[in-house]
Amino acid sequence: MNNTQLIDRLNQSKHLEYSEWLQLLSDWTEADRSYAQSLAQAIAIRQFDHGIYFRGIVEFTNYCKNNCYYCGIRRDNHECIRYRLTEEEILSCCASGYAAGFRTFVLQGGEDPYYSDEIMCSIISAIHLQYPDCAITLSIGEKSRNSYQLYFNAGARRYLLRHETASADHYAKMHPPLQTSASRMQCLRDLKDIGYQTGAGMMVGCPFQTPETLAEDMMFLTSFKPEMIGTGPFIPHHQTPFKGYPAGSVTLTLFLLSLCRIALPGVLLPATTALGTASSDGRQKGVLAGANVIMPNLSPVQDRAKYMLYDHKKITGDDAAESLNTLQKHLNEIGYHLVVARGDYRKEKTL
Repeated sequence: MNNTQLIDRLNQSKHLEYSEWLQLLSDWTEADRSYAQSLAQAIAIRQFDHGIYFRGIVEFTNYCKNNCYYCGIRRDNHECIRYRLTEEEILSCCASGYAAGFRTFVLQGGEDPYYSDEIMCSIISAIHLQYPDCAITLSIGEKSRNSYQLYFNAGARRYLLRHETASADHYAKMHPPLQTSASRMQCLRDLKDIGYQTGAGMMVGCPFQTPETLAEDMMFLTSFKPEMIGTGPFIPHHQTPFKGYPAGSVTLTLFLLSLCRIALPGVLLPATTALGTASSDGRQKGVLAGANVIMPNLSPVQDRAKYMLYDHKKITGDDAAESLNTLQKHLNEIGYHLVVARGDYRKEKTL
């Protein structure tokens, strides 16, 4: 079976065997990527018309207890200028975002022990009370099932926790021994079981990634069926152990975005900041490849450059309204538009 036939089979059955994924991801061509994009784009339009959801990210702390080998805010990066936002500062970010039209707030940060369950629940409850028509997404790493349940009870409904890689051996090469693939996968299962719209995903082109590990990733994603997938290219940070590794391929990232859209038609699929950093028109390319979500930054301007997960992160000084105006202009250029809505996951439409 050739690659075109494999992509058609994925489109029809939403499943490939490991050997088929391995073939597709080992010897794909630009023609294969273009064909997958055409299918993915048609599926995304069927699911969401030409509308793109937008989420406001509030990067509220760059302290982290972990020491991931790829991350610029890792614990042992002593050159990182640290900061934390107060509940009042976070609510101020949400207020400016709400006025501009944002209806989802993404609270993102390192695994910072300062933010106890009590503090996090206070923040979540305050946002939920002030903006009951908005969705609250968390992206704050591995927690206990009890913590996840408390956040859910307080009003959070989405959780982003990239699985990074479905290969336990590969995971061990990217993290210190105390961080394990088994723990990450258990967290993802807990989140889904509690009822979160759960997001997984990986870094494309990260060190030690192979067609074999990517095939495992796609097997995991099509089996786990996350409601969200965050996938962008690996970009090295000069203050990490992986500083000397090359950046991931934008083209392969776009191919994988299209394959994710084909396999999981209703999934919430961002064109990530990393993709926009790696390519000046990366977010537009991501939308054309099947993405339907973009996440502008609502963090205080003075802190944005401190949340540097990777080098050359795309940062603007735009306020919420300016950011959306720029984004709308770029989307109009390719025939898409922003949608003012929570943009919850919904089951895919069928033909």
